[in-house]
Amino acid sequence: MEKPALILTRFAPSPTGLLHIGHAYAAVFAEKIASHFGGHCLLRLENIDEGRCRQKFETAIYDDLAWLGFHWATPVRRQSEHMDDYQAALNQLSQMDLLYPCFCTRKDIKDATAAPHFGSHGPDGPLYPGTCRTLTPCQRQQKIESGRPYALRLNMKRAIQQAGPLFWKDLAQGTIQATPDIFGDVVLARKDTPTSYHLAVTVDDDLQAIRIVTRGSDLFQATHIHRLLQKLLGLRTPEYLHHKLMCDQNGQRLAKRNKATSLQSLRKSGHTPTDILIKFNQLVQVQLEEIV
Repeated sequence: MEKPALILTRFAPSPTGLLHIGHAYAAVFAEKIASHFGGHCLLRLENIDEGRCRQKFETAIYDDLAWLGFHWATPVRRQSEHMDDYQAALNQLSQMDLLYPCFCTRKDIKDATAAPHFGSHGPDGPLYPGTCRTLTPCQRQQKIESGRPYALRLNMKRAIQQAGPLFWKDLAQGTIQATPDIFGDVVLARKDTPTSYHLAVTVDDDLQAIRIVTRGSDLFQATHIHRLLQKLLGLRTPEYLHHKLMCDQNGQRLAKRNKATSLQSLRKSGHTPTDILIKFNQLVQVQLEEIV
């Protein structure tokens, strides 16, 4: 495969906890893929969740990555500092009549999708039943003026009609046809978080000219949504490469919520970067051999 110049990948952690071995592998993977294609890797902080993100975890991310020997360009893009970019994208989608306010609470949605006859499920669970999609403009305005909190959802059916057939290239699996409808009417913004993961990363990858998106296989399905947003917003489409997830001895995926061993604790207990990198470099090489 021809190696294009100036390839950019990105490692984009969220500062909601300490980095663990799984994060370390994702960072090494992104950097090695960039190097393989003669380019470099950017660091980005996906800190849109103000309720969970902490400055101390940002500091820990920098410390852990420096310990691993990870190098990044500065300034680092912090999503919380670029809400105007995401709002501009929301405005564009709104002008295309692709967004609608959803006033349903989590309980409303749970009750609606718990009915025995409700059989529509997607990668994230039961699909939103579309309760607020059919509200009239007058009904929507009345609810907004009453102070009801709401989220902005993408009218998936209308969005797909405007976008037409979509595809993306996965470096390990070849050409993939996008089927974003498997997610239903996804939320793109909330009152407490004025953008979503899907919208923010799609906008950021274009603004930062990311050529190859590397991330865990658990995010493979999210690419369906991102490809749709790229088309609707007129953004570039990168190539993708999803790596295997690191698991514990019981086969359970390493995650913050499962209290996976942090890099900070490994550093403090006397481990060296070499202890981690030798194994990781071997794993990355195996996946490089799978690139089509």
